[in-house]
Amino acid sequence: MRAPQARAETRTAGPAPPVAAVRVAVRRALTGLPGTGPVLVACSGGADSLALAAATAFVARRLGRRAGLVTVDHGLQPGSAERAEVVAGWAREQGLAPVEAVSVRVAGRPGGPEAAAREARYEALVDAARRHDASGVLLGHTRDDQAETVLLALARGAGPRGLAGMPERRELGGVPLLRPLLEIAREDTRKACAALGLTPWDDPHNADPAYARSRVRADALPALVAALGPGVVDNLARTARQVAADTAALDALATFALADVRAAAGGLAVEALVPLPAAIRTRVLHAWARELGASPAALSHRHVAALDALVTDWHGQGAVHLPGGLPVVRRDGRLTT
Repeated sequence: MRAPQARAETRTAGPAPPVAAVRVAVRRALTGLPGTGPVLVACSGGADSLALAAATAFVARRLGRRAGLVTVDHGLQPGSAERAEVVAGWAREQGLAPVEAVSVRVAGRPGGPEAAAREARYEALVDAARRHDASGVLLGHTRDDQAETVLLALARGAGPRGLAGMPERRELGGVPLLRPLLEIAREDTRKACAALGLTPWDDPHNADPAYARSRVRADALPALVAALGPGVVDNLARTARQVAADTAALDALATFALADVRAAAGGLAVEALVPLPAAIRTRVLHAWARELGASPAALSHRHVAALDALVTDWHGQGAVHLPGGLPVVRRDGRLTT
């Protein structure tokens, strides 16, 4: 990537439509964001995050907010440290502050390479946000990323929580993570970069067929578009928004239900669990299992289904072993450990 060349925007012409669209999305995300600390943009130098960073630099100044940037060097490719420094240097030229290039170690982490890199990256972003008392971290995921996420969730049988895709906002370690571009097409972030004179970096991992998401991006999603039309991408992303809204409502109902089914002697009362609708009951069991200490990443549909069987298909079966070796049994009309 090279440093952008400044281009004048006349009052009559205004910015190119893709530039304006990204700026509007960023303004919407930043308006009313609580806290007085800076917002930090997570930027790899790719088109999505580069367009996001440029828009944030522009919008934050006009909103009177401080905005900075964090670029993470995963150390997985030759020259990655130098690329990170180029991104950081460009950010400083745009007036973003604070700016950090952070190196992380991916090797030795559990899970596949994608999961390990993602975990390391988010840890670095949360740590940076805490160091600078940031009000939030902006992530450059687009509508196309959301569509890919939904397809992957369908293929893996992830259920409603997976089909809800990536949320526009969530907290990780007490740090708000925001995704302003979930309704912006990936093509438009590239057009925005071109209009601003920015040359993004294309990560070769994004085209590596060893990664499931790369195969979805290169083959599966284009095949669906060819077969069903270009509206597929937007429809998949819209499905995520709709499922997310329903999931949030069910989760809220499950929170109240969990309080109602607690047994006086500890654990959960089977008699109170039985009449709950399955969608609520399984969420109650999922939340309770997490309370007991089961790792959210390791807690699967199989574990929750086994807990549900202790309630709805009881025939004297033994303990259900949750991740971490936590045994749950049915005893005296209760689910307990």
